[in-house]
Amino acid sequence: MRKIQMVDLGTQYQKIKEEIDGAISQVIDSTSFIKGPKVEEFSNHLAIYMNVKHVIPCGNGTDALQIALMALNLQPSDEVICPSFTFISSAEVIGLLGYRPVLVDVDYDSFNITAQNIRNAITERTKAIIPVHLFGQAAPMEEIMEIAREHDLYVVEDTAQAIGAEYIFRDGTRKKLGTIGTIGCTSFFPSKNLGCYGDGGALFTDDDNLAQIMKMTANHGMRVRYHHERLGINSRLDSIQAAVLDAKLPYLDRYNRSRYEAAQVYNRALESIEGVVTPKQKDYSTHVYHQYTLKIKDGKRDALRDFLMKNDIPAMIYYPIPLHKQEAFSHIALQNGSLEVSELLAEQVLSLPMHTELDASQQDYIISKVKEFFNE
Repeated sequence: MRKIQMVDLGTQYQKIKEEIDGAISQVIDSTSFIKGPKVEEFSNHLAIYMNVKHVIPCGNGTDALQIALMALNLQPSDEVICPSFTFISSAEVIGLLGYRPVLVDVDYDSFNITAQNIRNAITERTKAIIPVHLFGQAAPMEEIMEIAREHDLYVVEDTAQAIGAEYIFRDGTRKKLGTIGTIGCTSFFPSKNLGCYGDGGALFTDDDNLAQIMKMTANHGMRVRYHHERLGINSRLDSIQAAVLDAKLPYLDRYNRSRYEAAQVYNRALESIEGVVTPKQKDYSTHVYHQYTLKIKDGKRDALRDFLMKNDIPAMIYYPIPLHKQEAFSHIALQNGSLEVSELLAEQVLSLPMHTELDASQQDYIISKVKEFFNE
């Protein structure tokens, strides 16, 4: 049995080594390392895959979120609603730009922001919502977009953990996550479902004007070289990373299916264990399982993690401290209502290894050790 890892990029690479190496070699031979033709080629292919008009590549997923908010021309102290149970970047960029993060609670089953909690948090200063599609499935986007239209709000989707997942609307139509709101953002961090071999990110929109503004914002505010129309940043997806991503993009649906199938193996084996809550999939979303996250009750989470680690099984806690309890937000964030679900999740969540190369022997071993811990 191969060594069990949270993400096995080495084995994945070996399976497509020839394509990856060839793509990288072409970039090196061309010496077009920054803004080379491969970046545009990948962006065009991703736009087709996402069925979106514009893809704006950038340096990483956090930059994507920052560029999106900068393009919306919000004013100091404007409020942006986001979940408290998530990675810091979604709220971090709000604070860095001088806006007020408004942290709200999430749904216990899906880990995602709820429509009702958004409604409860809206004030006259609210200008935008950042729903995070956490762990691989959608926030309730149809309801969120209804709220946004009702209150004239922007919606910036954080789909760093859910690229390729789809939202299923009440009429049966489907759209890729990241293409429903005003702007979508994603990360190509190596461990993501579509990951490069360094840093990378992208933004999605069907709005021609916003697309132009975001392109300028990512390029020092320039539309024409040395003519700076607005303040921007320097955020670029380099050509080598674009080449890696373009080689991996045709495999993305296959990768996501592999993750889904592995999750079902976990579910069938673990859902009957008392004190273990397996992930729940919402009817309105497909699930690409960026993480496979259990909830461990009765205060046993840390003991289970330690037991697994001692048996050479990595297990991660995403996220041990919700954002409303982070020192960085103590003076700039607003908290709306009770955040007890976020606090409970921080005490219970435990993610098991999940990646495209997880094989039956590895899963059998992981499952056997979880059951051993609970004396199943």
